[in-house]
Amino acid sequence: MKEAVIVSGARTPVGKAKRGTLANARPDDYGALTVKETLKRAGDTDPTIVEDVIIGCAMPEAEQGMNLARNISALAGLPHTVPAITINRYCSSGLQSIAYGAERIMLGHSNAIISGGAESMSLIPMGGHVIAPNPTLVDEAPEYYMGMGYTAEQVANEFGVSREDQDAFAAESHRRAAKAMEVGKFDEEIVPVNVTLRSVGDNNKVNEEQVRFTCDEGVRPGTTTETLSQLKPAFHPKGSVTAGNASQMSDGAASVLLMEKEKAQAEGLTPILKFHSFAVAGVRPEVMGIGPVEAIPKAVKIAGLEIEDIGLFELNEAFASQSLQVIRELNLDHDKVNVNGGAIALGHPLGCTGTKLTLSLMNEMKRRNEQFGVVTMCIGGGMGAAGVFELL
Repeated sequence: MKEAVIVSGARTPVGKAKRGTLANARPDDYGALTVKETLKRAGDTDPTIVEDVIIGCAMPEAEQGMNLARNISALAGLPHTVPAITINRYCSSGLQSIAYGAERIMLGHSNAIISGGAESMSLIPMGGHVIAPNPTLVDEAPEYYMGMGYTAEQVANEFGVSREDQDAFAAESHRRAAKAMEVGKFDEEIVPVNVTLRSVGDNNKVNEEQVRFTCDEGVRPGTTTETLSQLKPAFHPKGSVTAGNASQMSDGAASVLLMEKEKAQAEGLTPILKFHSFAVAGVRPEVMGIGPVEAIPKAVKIAGLEIEDIGLFELNEAFASQSLQVIRELNLDHDKVNVNGGAIALGHPLGCTGTKLTLSLMNEMKRRNEQFGVVTMCIGGGMGAAGVFELL
């Protein structure tokens, strides 16, 4: 079987949804920016070698509809001969796009694929602009439409994850992220975005300001368990899930260039990360946050490894309650999980997240010379996903 490798990648900074720098920017525009930069970082690779563009998006409608991937491809300057597809497995979409691309390469069906993800939670709300649930499911299995915050409360209650532990986990996420930002750990991942900010001034005059967006907006240095403990529950009046121990709604995009290993070397490119395996698993929708508990062992087994072989984990922090339960259930070493913080501090731009986490994992594996790493996340509707990668 062929070997699928990542040779380059780039992501935007993550913006705060609704009130951040990317709030009025189009995801196809900044998604295209990451594709351009990904090709540039691969030695200005000729875009005609790309055989497909696969972009994950959790809410593919409106500004990120009409086959977002094809629009990103065109905006990035790829020729019309390069096809493109938009895929959706909610929060794992950006990892799923990498898996689809890598698996095609491993089967010998392609030599070079751009995979990635993009999401504007500012422009397209959770559930989309028009929510139309199936009436049969609403009557017979309403848990499939259960709000994510309520599933986090269910996990906390069912598995005994305390408010104190959730707040402590969230504070640590901010501490790690702030430390990583301070020393520039995310700089090599990020491609700056030039944004035009508009505001209405005196006499209804529209003012414009040109801004160069260079770093993630969600990190709050100095966040403590004590300050988080003052926040009110966000979903249930007697609950434990708050705005402070849940992931942030965000905007962002990321992409990678996947290639067949020998083809990459023939093009003079250096393979960085090898894709080994990917797995998805289903769990009860009302506790969707525990999805990685089932997905991680599956993916690791497919790769012929044990969990103990994994040196680093990027576990998407949808909520502190579910992150903690995954760590506890699988007996993971917290010192190996989200070493540079997670989505509670850095944000969670849905369809982008899986690709973004893969880039973060890749760069940290290089810094630590760790052989194996895992990207994993829970998925709305009751699923989990995980991918296993090897540093070359």
